Amino acid sequence: MLTIYALTMSPPALKVLYVANALGLEYEQKGVKLAEGEGQSEQYKRIHPAGKVPALVDGDFTLFESNAIIKYLARKADSALYPDDLKKQAIIDQWVDFVSQHIHNGISRVLWNKMMAPKFGFDVDENSMKCGYEFLEKYLPIVDAQLGKTKYLAGDEISIADYILLAHVDPLEAIEIDVNKYPNLARWREALRTQDFYQRVHKFYGEALMAKG
Repeated sequence: MLTIYALTMSPPALKVLYVANALGLEYEQKGVKLAEGEGQSEQYKRIHPAGKVPALVDGDFTLFESNAIIKYLARKADSALYPDDLKKQAIIDQWVDFVSQHIHNGISRVLWNKMMAPKFGFDVDENSMKCGYEFLEKYLPIVDAQLGKTKYLAGDEISIADYILLAHVDPLEAIEIDVNKYPNLARWREALRTQDFYQRVHKFYGEALMAKG
């Protein structure tokens, strides 16, 4: 059975859980007590050398980095979420990269400094948080515009790009961004949040922030 090391407050870990659920894969989810140093243990660093989440174990095969894990799972399941067609795959990769480089970059800066750093006793970097908000103000409209053109992020069929985006825009309210400013994004997100792949993890991202991980 697959083992996924994940914390439910981590957007990169969440997107792996969402995809695994959407694919109908059986897996065991294991937490990692990062604040207590468990991620830096010799045993865990053999799985993820940076001591972070998520990470995957599939028999004697290990993998880290969320997008790599997601693509592996989709290929393993021979899923249309990441099709073999070269051009379709390229469009999906385009949006996966855009979300990872721009949306995730902004969200992670704000989420860490606004929610995580105080929770774990780290210093807050106000400049980094300001930069994160500026990123989101610049790049969320691009995603919203795309979702006004197509049903899903990479076209009219759902793909891994949607689960990746969902995990990263899940915390918008938690970082005090009004998602209603982006009506296409809000509609798309609400539709996905009602589905089983999401509800199996939590009813909404706020549960993850209130949980102990």
